[in-house]
Amino acid sequence: MNTDLQADRRRIARDAIAIGVATGAYGLSYGAIAVASGLSVAQASFLSLFAFTGASQFALVGVVGAGGSVVAAGAAALLLGARNTLYAVRLADVLGVHGLRRPLAAHLVIDETTAMAVAQPDPADARRAFWYTGAAVFLCWNVATLVGALAGDLIADPAALGLDAAFPAAFLALMAPRLRERPALLAAIAGAAVALLATPFLPAGLPVLLAVVPALAITLWQRAAGRSVR
Repeated sequence: MNTDLQADRRRIARDAIAIGVATGAYGLSYGAIAVASGLSVAQASFLSLFAFTGASQFALVGVVGAGGSVVAAGAAALLLGARNTLYAVRLADVLGVHGLRRPLAAHLVIDETTAMAVAQPDPADARRAFWYTGAAVFLCWNVATLVGALAGDLIADPAALGLDAAFPAAFLALMAPRLRERPALLAAIAGAAVALLATPFLPAGLPVLLAVVPALAITLWQRAAGRSVR
């Protein structure tokens, strides 16, 4: 194994672990909020194991905690989780998984794994980044959920410890280098504008989904022109 390859693997592993830890810190808050909203420790942990998409989980416990019905909570969670379908479309060619690995890969398609994968210029590194990040985030998120749920409402407010800023800061730091490329920057600006304009008029969750439209349009245009957005 050459030195450059070893360095790339170490870099990817280091970044994956850092993202896992940052996401796990936010998982502490999720676990505490879930229990404070009326879920049991087992129910909070079950969601992290089998739903495994933080925004959807927060949406679900938020609706339940506010007195909403299970149907409304599930609809909010599904609405926010729908964006992962678009991620899967983007990652299908990159990962190229088949058989039993396919449902496992689908379960790990989240914001963090997608961002790490598409940030790699080399296809092998992209696959490695996806699996490393998926393993790190899954482990840290589930352990943190359990700890947070057991701790109860002691850290139910993420702002009290600054946990609400941990995940967005880590995600922004990861994506910042991508914004040096004109198509990525254009997609980010257009998506943000669409979300901001739609927020006053649409229910929570829909502006985020609409923000994907300009990014998808730019991606399709790039492919049609014979280039790929990385």
